[in-house]
Parts: sequence; C-alpha cells; structure tokens
Amino acid sequence: MQTLLFILNDGPYGSEKTFNALRLALNIKEQYEERVAIKLFLMSDAVTAALVNQRPSEGYNIEQMLDILLAQGAQLKLCKTCTDARGVTEQTLIDGAQISTLIELSQWTLEADKVLTF
Repeated sequence: MQTLLFILNDGPYGSEKTFNALRLALNIKEQYEERVAIKLFLMSDAVTAALVNQRPSEGYNIEQMLDILLAQGAQLKLCKTCTDARGVTEQTLIDGAQISTLIELSQWTLEADKVLTF
C-alpha cells in the first residue's frame, strides 16, 4: 500500500488551496481505495479547517470533505503549536481529528511514499 501525506497550510476558505488538496485526496482515495493510505497534517491557518460546525454561505464545505476522508480511513492530525496560537482545542475539532506535534509530522514524512504540500 502506498502512503500519501498531504501537508496543508492555508485557511479553509481564504484561498482554494485547502479545497484543492482535499479534492485531490478524495479523488485518489475513490480511484485507488485499496492501494493508497491518506494522511493529512494541518499547519498554520489550515488547522481551522478541522473545526466542527462550519457553515459556509455558499460553495464547498471543508468540514464535510474531511468527514468523508476520515470515513474512508484517512488520518488527520493538526500542529499543536498552530492550534495553540489560534485557540483551537480538541473539543472544537471534528471527530477523528487529533492535535499532534512536529515530531509526528517528521515521522510521517519519512514514512510516506509521497508528500504533497498545499
């Protein structure tokens, strides 16, 4: 099984980088479900993408996209330094999201077959 690590940095709605990263992850998982493992690590403003109860006025919903990926077996971790700086806590996150550290990101990076950054 191939492991793909997606590192996201941009906020969920300020640009379309997070949206495009999740679109790609969803498409890869749908096309190659049995052959690929998806890991997502959110940093900087991207940590707000994992907040629960998002209500965008129009267009896409990042929370729903993350929920689908988690249901498909993806792993989702957030940078602790970044969450602390933004007041994000475990209680404010969607089910399945976990606060983690740069140490774990380093491990994930070394273990991944491919690393994609957005």
